[in-house]
Amino acid sequence: MNRNRIATVALTALAPVSWGTTYFVTTEFLPPDRPLFTGLIRTLPAGLLLLALTRTLPRGMWWGKVAVLGALNIGVFHPLLFLSAYRLPGGMAAVIGSVGPLFVVALAALLLGERPTVRAVLTGIVAALGVSLVVLKATASFDLVGVAAAVTSSASMAAGTVLTKRWGRPEGVGQFVMTGWQLSVGGLLILPIALLVEGAPPVIDGRALAGYAYLALVNTPIAYWLWFRGIERLGATSATFLGPLSPITAAVIGWAALGQALTPVQLLGMGIAFGATLLGQVRGKSTRSISPAERNAKEVSTDLRGEPARR
Repeated sequence: MNRNRIATVALTALAPVSWGTTYFVTTEFLPPDRPLFTGLIRTLPAGLLLLALTRTLPRGMWWGKVAVLGALNIGVFHPLLFLSAYRLPGGMAAVIGSVGPLFVVALAALLLGERPTVRAVLTGIVAALGVSLVVLKATASFDLVGVAAAVTSSASMAAGTVLTKRWGRPEGVGQFVMTGWQLSVGGLLILPIALLVEGAPPVIDGRALAGYAYLALVNTPIAYWLWFRGIERLGATSATFLGPLSPITAAVIGWAALGQALTPVQLLGMGIAFGATLLGQVRGKSTRSISPAERNAKEVSTDLRGEPARR
C-alpha cells in the first residue's frame, strides 16, 4: 500500500476503535439499562451540531437518499444492535455482527458491480472466527428474536455502507455535511422508539454528563465522519474489514481498565481478527469502472461548510 492509502486506513480504523470504547463508557459512566436513550444522545445532538456548523440541507432527490442512509447506518442499526445485545448474552451479538463484511461483499456485488473474490469471502469468515474467540462465552444462549435483531442490524449497516459508496455525496457537499445529515435523521428515528420503550430520560449526574459528552462530541460525530470518509476513499469492502477492531478494542480496555483477564484463546482470536483486518486492506484488481458518484467524490475537495476548497 502507498503512504496515502496507509494514512487513510489508519484514520478510518480510528472509527471502530472509538466505537470499541463505548462499552467501557456505558458501563462505567452512564445510567444502567438505558441503551436507546444512549443511542439517541450519541446521534441526534451530534447531528444537529454538525447541521448548525455547516448550515446546509439536502436538495432534491438527496432528501430521500439521506433518509435511507440515515435509517440504515444509524436509525435502524442502533436500536436493533441494542436489542440483540440485551437478548444475546456472552458476546453472541458481536459474533453475529462480525459477519457484516460478508454482507458487504454480497451487496457490493449487487449494487457496485464488484465481483466477490475467494480472498474477500475467506477473510470475512476468518474475521468472524477471530471475533468469536475474543467475545463468545460458554454461557451464550440462543434467542430467536435476538439473533434476528443481530442479523438485521448487521445487514442494515452493510447496506448503508454499500449505498454510501454507491451514491457518494452531492457535488460541493463536504463529508461533515453528509455526516450531520445522517446522524440527524438517525437520531430522529430513534427518538420516538426511545420514548416509547424507555420513557422519560434518566437522572444525569456529573459522571454521566461526562460520558454522554464524550459519546456525543467525539465517539459519534468524529468517528462517523472518519468512517464515511474511509468508505469513500477505500471502498465499502476494505472499510468494513476494519470493523473487528471494535470488539478487539473493547476487550483490551476491559483488560487494562476493568481488570478483566484475557485468556490464551482470546489472545489467539485477537491475532486472527487483526490479521484478517490487515488482509482486508490488500487491494485486488479492480473489476468495474468508476461510477459518476465516485468520480465526483474524488474530484471535489471540500471544507467544513461544503464549499470546494482552494488547492
